[in-house]
Amino acid sequence: MITLIKQAKVYSPDALGVQDILLAGDRIVRIAPNIELSGDDVVQIDAQEKIAVPGFVDSLVHIIGGGGEGGFRTRTPEIAADDIVRAGVTTLVGVLGTDAVTRTLTNLLAKANALNEIGLSCFCHTGSYQIPVKTLFNSVQEDLILIDRFIGVGEVAIADHRSSQPTLNELKKLAAEARVGGMLAGKGGVVSVHVGDSPEGLSLIEQLVEDSDIPISQFYPTHINRNRRLFVTALDYARHGGYIDFTTSTTPELLKQGEIKCSTGLKEALDAGVPLSRISFSSDANASLPMFDRNGKFTGLGIGRISSLWQEVRDAVVQEKLPLEQVLPVITRNPAQILKLTQKGELRSGADADLVLLDEALQPVSVWGRGQALMQSGKLTSIVKEAVFS
Repeated sequence: MITLIKQAKVYSPDALGVQDILLAGDRIVRIAPNIELSGDDVVQIDAQEKIAVPGFVDSLVHIIGGGGEGGFRTRTPEIAADDIVRAGVTTLVGVLGTDAVTRTLTNLLAKANALNEIGLSCFCHTGSYQIPVKTLFNSVQEDLILIDRFIGVGEVAIADHRSSQPTLNELKKLAAEARVGGMLAGKGGVVSVHVGDSPEGLSLIEQLVEDSDIPISQFYPTHINRNRRLFVTALDYARHGGYIDFTTSTTPELLKQGEIKCSTGLKEALDAGVPLSRISFSSDANASLPMFDRNGKFTGLGIGRISSLWQEVRDAVVQEKLPLEQVLPVITRNPAQILKLTQKGELRSGADADLVLLDEALQPVSVWGRGQALMQSGKLTSIVKEAVFS
């Protein structure tokens, strides 16, 4: 299939002005003004008054659901394909959460394969919340080398009453194994780290980096906007070379309790001198958003939404007045580079044909995944509508 998108205002995520974009097969072939091409095999899309941006990259999604902290009735559902597409997400990373007993890596991998069949790019992390981590083969290293879809390990929990309370040596050995497995497989091998509410925050990672040869870039801590104390610590962590990830899914109750809204947090981080390249957003979609009292008793539950990813980027532009080209990297180029997904997160010749058209209100209206049209003018295409898991 050949698709020619005409006269779009292009952000690669850098601002490129009005351009045409030529897609052939699953790749972007050319971006230039006034590309002329015709023929029976060419589909032309009039994108005047539209904004073309890279397909969004969501680095933390509970694609098979999560939760259960309030008992079996609080297990959250698996994600639907139509929710992913409508949110403009074309690349996502599936993980296990607190429950790695009734949620399994085999189920995670099967769901990822289903999403890939419709044109999305879904990867997974091996491992689990707790250490020793779950694996399909005998080790994290084997999973990374032998299973194409596995690109890292996690999300491993620290500073959380639900974690396995990992020791420094346990986390160090896991990170070393992920690093070598990633190197041998040509993958990122990152350790996705769930950071909880406990006062120790990022101290375990900081101590590990100080006491070993493992670089700070091996770790990808998330939920760092969950409270002000952790957020301030994370800004310093990022200024010293670490990556930090903000979680876009939240509830009014969590915000009242001190969680920092992502769009506000992004502006604060940039004003504090954190390099943009070290910041990303992820949705934590279909995770449970449990609430506990000061004694650790479960008090209520929300569910993460993948639509929150773009909403927080849009709020950063509309409410915080940040330029679109400054905000877009947190859900495109930055997570792709951190995860070493070299064909993702940018509109450029040779990259995967993952693309979103936004209307003047900055809402996704058309989506392509690896050159496959998934949504056109607000309407899902047949390959998405007919998916049994939509």
